[in-house]
Amino acid sequence: MTKKAVANKYYQGPLSDHFDGTVFYNPDGVPPGKFSDLLKWRMNGNKARWPARFESPFEKAKPEPRTGAKDIRITHVGHATMLVQTGGMNILTDPVWSKRASPFGFAGPKRVSDPGIRFGDLPEIDLILLSHNHYDHLDLVTLKRLKEAHDPLVVTPLGNDTIIASAIPGMRLITGDWSDRLDLDGGMAVHFEPVHHWSARGFGDRRMALWAGFVIEGPAGKIYHVGDTGFHEGRNYRAARQKHGDFRLALLPFGAYEPRWFMKGQHQNPDEAVDGMELCGAAHVGGHHWGTFQLTDEAIEEPKRRLYSALERRTIDRSRFRPLHPGEVWDVPD
Repeated sequence: MTKKAVANKYYQGPLSDHFDGTVFYNPDGVPPGKFSDLLKWRMNGNKARWPARFESPFEKAKPEPRTGAKDIRITHVGHATMLVQTGGMNILTDPVWSKRASPFGFAGPKRVSDPGIRFGDLPEIDLILLSHNHYDHLDLVTLKRLKEAHDPLVVTPLGNDTIIASAIPGMRLITGDWSDRLDLDGGMAVHFEPVHHWSARGFGDRRMALWAGFVIEGPAGKIYHVGDTGFHEGRNYRAARQKHGDFRLALLPFGAYEPRWFMKGQHQNPDEAVDGMELCGAAHVGGHHWGTFQLTDEAIEEPKRRLYSALERRTIDRSRFRPLHPGEVWDVPD
């Protein structure tokens, strides 16, 4: 008797080169580890001890209401959450203001550095780019607060809208597949681009919602935002450059990468992030996904040390690839 396939609870749509009718996948890629691999990692005894508090060298930022159309100003909140002000728009990436990146308020990875912007100091938020549904990126508590305070438009890959709409009725949502384009006011556009990752909110929904990176296109130039990715031989970086040309700015993860045997397919390390910078033709990079939630084994400041070593080996000035701290404000050079 043939075992009946499990139905996808988030998305039903046509088959593609990365959707088999039930789950999404990375073409020619590495699937996420098995539960036995997870247990092996968790019991390896190699997890570095993080401090209970990791203070940012920057004060909490109080952003201006808007910036000029041709400006790119980045204000780092923490982890993968950034305020991007460009083209006259205020954009948040993967917003998380909660104390834990977890389905539980009492357990799971706890924030060791406060958000770099107090929630009440946010300017009017027009747009949210939400890359995938892991708890350190899709935080329903924060999204509900943003809906009530700003009513922004949420742009997210296929299937994630089902999760958000069921928890936050009335939230404005637009979904897209890899290679889709969304045109906005003021000559702005958002492109959905492939990254090498996966998704899950629990044990029964693995890879049922899509993951993606984004390219923001506007009068200030192009910004390439990646929430999470494995390096995947640099394929997606090369494809982004071939499609879009060089980038004025890339926002790239460079933390949460140890142990490599388990994390390589889903999180790039600092050396790979610098490779990605060069492959996609980014003039400047804002590095994120470090120093906020302990998700993996490396010490809290190891990503920054390894990043600086990688830049030095390639004779790339540190000012071009900044490991962003909460509260840090960066007016990206033209």
